[in-house]
Amino acid sequence: MNTIGLVAFALVGATKAIREEFDLFGVTVVGLAMAFAGGVTRDLLVSRVPLALQSPIEIALGLFGVVLAVALSLVLTSPDDRPTALVADAIGLAAFATTGAIVASEAGVSAFGVVAIATINAVGGGAFADVLLDRSPFILFDDFYASCAVLGGCTYWVLGSVGTTGGVAAAACAAVTVGSRLLAVAYGWRLPTIPNR
Repeated sequence: MNTIGLVAFALVGATKAIREEFDLFGVTVVGLAMAFAGGVTRDLLVSRVPLALQSPIEIALGLFGVVLAVALSLVLTSPDDRPTALVADAIGLAAFATTGAIVASEAGVSAFGVVAIATINAVGGGAFADVLLDRSPFILFDDFYASCAVLGGCTYWVLGSVGTTGGVAAAACAAVTVGSRLLAVAYGWRLPTIPNR
């Protein structure tokens, strides 16, 4: 799950930076930030050394996602508007929500902690990438996005609390997260806003 999330989010983050016409260094920084910021925050919350600092394979996977984004930008026009980018983003969201839920559960945190860490792991990188791109994190005001990770984290905790095996709970978390995200994109789901009078 972590491998899938790293490649997918590095690709999405780098693609956003390419659209903003960042140079190659900037594209790499944004791609890696989107891939790792959520996971680093997750690891700090459960008091362990971030995986990104332990294994060179983690960085290599992130760089692979960046290279993939650059390659797609050379052969496609507006790759971030294509279904491939939307699906990659949904897969990355699901993979990181599931990874976060697993790590939080193994750390023995509360139900709220499982859902919160799953959500932070899933959307933290995207929020940080948006800051680097000089815009407000879209998870705070637009789209049905972070809510999908919340649903996935809740699914993982509920199934785990009734004695379901970890593998089944993880698969269900990923399925709920990616499924709800793709449905949200297809049907234009939005959370209600408060009118400003």
